[in-house]
Amino acid sequence: MILQIKNFTKQKINKKYLDQIANETLKIIKMRKPVEISLVITGEKRIRSLNKKYRGIDKVTDVLSFGNEEPDDTERFIIPPDDVLHFGEIFICYPKIEKQAKKKKHSIKEEFSILLIHGILHLAGLDHMESYENSEMKNIENKVLSERRDARF
Repeated sequence: MILQIKNFTKQKINKKYLDQIANETLKIIKMRKPVEISLVITGEKRIRSLNKKYRGIDKVTDVLSFGNEEPDDTERFIIPPDDVLHFGEIFICYPKIEKQAKKKKHSIKEEFSILLIHGILHLAGLDHMESYENSEMKNIENKVLSERRDARF
């Protein structure tokens, strides 16, 4: 897995830790193909604009995922020579992470991790149409987090 990060904030990010979270998530969902994920860490203005443009919702959100296609739908793709599939792009709003972490009374590291996992799961086609607290997505998030609780952010 290749995680490309573009950080538009002044916050320091531990790429190694985020790679571990992404790899663990892909392992749990049994993604066997090599994939590349673009992660954009941004502020409220940019994510609000994207949310309005692509979802018709004019408000700040915490995470947006833009997938290319289903990972097994290879007929629609031209597979690059290195066999790495561009899985999609995830936008995470850092100011929203800070607010949500404070509200939920947990660390910024944990909130960031949850949103990265959540974004990857959306790229993989999972959704939480039923109650989110009882969803498969929530179960996977908890499983990945339990593996990484003591890792440094």
